[in-house]
Amino acid sequence: MPHIAVKHFPRELTDEQKQALANDICDVLKKHFSSTDESLSVALTPIEKDRWKEEVYDKEIAPQLDTLAKKPGYSL
Repeated sequence: MPHIAVKHFPRELTDEQKQALANDICDVLKKHFSSTDESLSVALTPIEKDRWKEEVYDKEIAPQLDTLAKKPGYSL
């Protein structure tokens, strides 16, 4: 039952674009995890650029750098 939480800088996306993004993410998880649509959920959470370090990098990325499957190409 993967739940995918995507944190990103704010973007002007229509509801249709958000749904298309969620569908694409789900397609990848269905392929690699053999998940079904019913078992997947996706959250899209905008984070202001000036709060990224405090809210995302410091709390979620930096403490897990050794275990991240894909590390960012930046450090703060």
